Amino acid sequence: MNKAEQEFLKDLDKKLWSAADKLRNNLDAAVYKHVVLGLIFLKYVSDAFEERRQELRKQFRDPDHDYYIPQDDMSDDEYEEFIEEELEVRDYYVAKNVFWVPPLARWEV
Repeated sequence: MNKAEQEFLKDLDKKLWSAADKLRNNLDAAVYKHVVLGLIFLKYVSDAFEERRQELRKQFRDPDHDYYIPQDDMSDDEYEEFIEEELEVRDYYVAKNVFWVPPLARWEV
């Protein structure tokens, strides 16, 4: 990691701590813990969801898997779009006890 990247990360760290301090100052400690625990839970659920999503993406393309989706006469773009739609099917996640996370509630959003 070069010096510029280290400086950027230090500045980012300072800004994040500053934002956390501002949030904490406005909230009672009993309320603040609910905010933090909610964010930790959302991060955990989103990470599990994304891991399952990547697993499904591989399974849809693996001819030896039950979830395999053949490309047949679809163009590459149509095939990718179809897989993206299939990745939004809730049942694939619930079947493995993974919380379904709606698109607007995902961590990256």
